[in-house]
Amino acid sequence: QVQLVESGGGLVQPGGSLRLSCAASGSIFRINAMGWYRQAPGKQRELVTTITYGGTTNYADSMKGRFTISRDNAKNTAYLQMNSLKPEDTAVYYCNAQGITYFSGSWDENDYWGQGTQVTVSS
Repeated sequence: QVQLVESGGGLVQPGGSLRLSCAASGSIFRINAMGWYRQAPGKQRELVTTITYGGTTNYADSMKGRFTISRDNAKNTAYLQMNSLKPEDTAVYYCNAQGITYFSGSWDENDYWGQGTQVTVSS
């Protein structure tokens, strides 16, 4: 099993910045792609950004130029740097990871999710 724990959320004023972290732990052989998603009140969950093991990134159009994803493979950790935050960025942010694990002589690949961290942008 792989566990993901998000941290770094909180209350910030419009125009401010936050840095989210996603730490993976457990019986991990390798974490492949990782990503961030968010869900605002009354809305569906949407893609924010993804990053491959090699560092190739993709962003939703509304996030380009303001949000940046990065990762440290040695620490099994991904980050989301959020700048120029707007009230409409208020949401619960979720971390996602595709992990390869080893259990009782077998290899397995699964999709894992964190429990989310609240980001509130308000004056």
